[in-house]
Amino acid sequence: MKYEDITKRIIGCAMKVHSTLGNGFQEVIYQRALAIEMKLEGLQFEREKEMPVMYKGYNIGKRRVDFFVEEKFMVELKAQIHLEDVNLAQGKNYLEAYNMEVGLLINFGAKSLEFKRLFNNPKDAQKNV
Repeated sequence: MKYEDITKRIIGCAMKVHSTLGNGFQEVIYQRALAIEMKLEGLQFEREKEMPVMYKGYNIGKRRVDFFVEEKFMVELKAQIHLEDVNLAQGKNYLEAYNMEVGLLINFGAKSLEFKRLFNNPKDAQKNV
């Protein structure tokens, strides 16, 4: 799988955060804690990176991705009871809008950490189901 090493390292950091804090905090708390863990892990990242949303070559707005890791990987965080289809659709839309291949959707709000790998290329998704 593409970026498997980065994916495992990010998930490992998220697991440390979730096992320490548990569920029930606001998303920003998990975002700050995950930034600390990823820094300790030696991952290069930008937090709340503002990126343009393009449509047919036109800039139609801006969106902040929670983390842009190693200049090629998107991480979007949630703090909800459970992930919903709309969260997955949002994550996939970000990948397409930002022209990225792979990303992670991580939910700290459930009793157990939830994460979903997201793919912009349908062929990659089929290989990793």
